[in-house]
Amino acid sequence: MILKDLNGKKIHISVYISDDKEIAKLNKKYRNKEYATDVLSFNINEELEDGTFYLGDVIVNKEQASRQAAEFGNNVEQEISELAGHGILHLLGVHHDGDDH
Repeated sequence: MILKDLNGKKIHISVYISDDKEIAKLNKKYRNKEYATDVLSFNINEELEDGTFYLGDVIVNKEQASRQAAEFGNNVEQEISELAGHGILHLLGVHHDGDDH
């Protein structure tokens, strides 16, 4: 996903869809948490050769999104979109109390 900031600079964010097994491995490796979570964000914060700023990666767990969609009355696509947005906010430095992402 390529965006532009207010100064016209290109910003790259990678969004990846995973499953319970894969995201649980990443959660264990990078956060020492032994469970599947709904979304993970990894800040990269580097300028690429073409001048694009690579903000980071967001990994969304489709299986958890499906469970949450049923719980919150969304469809899976809406839930994945909300989780991706949540992960992007983390890349931008927005966090919340008791943050477990």
